[in-house]
Formats: sequence, C-alpha cells, structure tokens
Amino acid sequence: MAYQRPDRDPTQPVYVISVAATLVSAHPRTLRIYEDEGLICPARTPTNIRLYSESDIRRITWIRHLTRERGVNLAGIRILFELEERLGTRILEALYAEGTGDDPKGRARSRSAASEPGEQPADEEAIDDDQLAPDPTRRT
Repeated sequence: MAYQRPDRDPTQPVYVISVAATLVSAHPRTLRIYEDEGLICPARTPTNIRLYSESDIRRITWIRHLTRERGVNLAGIRILFELEERLGTRILEALYAEGTGDDPKGRARSRSAASEPGEQPADEEAIDDDQLAPDPTRRT
C-alpha cells in the first residue's frame, strides 16, 4: 500500500485557528463566529483545539467572498450551503468563479458582469428620466 502524504488530503485537518485565519485574511474571532453560525465545523483535538482542513479553508474563502463581494449575510450563506447540499451542485464554486472572473468551464464573463459599477450594460436599454411616470406629489 502506498503512503499518502497528509498534506495532499483536502479533508485532513492540519491548520490551527491562527494559521487558518492568516490563510484567509480574517481574524480568528471571525472563524469562531462562522463556527457558531454553523457554516464551518472544524475538527477538534483531544485538548479541544480547532483544526482546519483545506476544504474548510476553501469554504471560508467562499463565505468571505459572498459576504464582502456579494453582500450576502450569514443566514443567506447558510441557505446557500443547504441548497448546495440538497441539489448536489456546486453553487458556491460558480458564484465565486463568477465574482472573481475565474470561470471553471473556461468561458469569458458576460459583458454586463464585467462592466464598471454604475455603467449601463450594452445589451440593456437606458431609461431616461422623461420616460418614467410623473411624480403626482411633485409641484410643477
């Protein structure tokens, strides 16, 4: 039987909380909050020290992306995790790839997703203020 290095197994818990927090650019308290909310479940040593795996680190990265870049709160993230589990699809990978421009299937991002904030995408019509219904409370 071949020896498999423990650092090659993404489910093997190897990182203590301070190292895991450094890897994802977060405070250790943030990781404890994610655990309290049920978003991650790190392994524990016999002396109750949290150990995080590569899979946990990837999950934390998704959580941080969704909260910071997408504006999703922790309750919403929990629902996304539950949906992903029920449907058996990679919702979070797709959202992360869409938000970072790394498409796992190698497709280019759409023009509307790549536009600058505040710009009107080319495939949508711009609406002038004159086309909107008049405000009945406004004095003329």
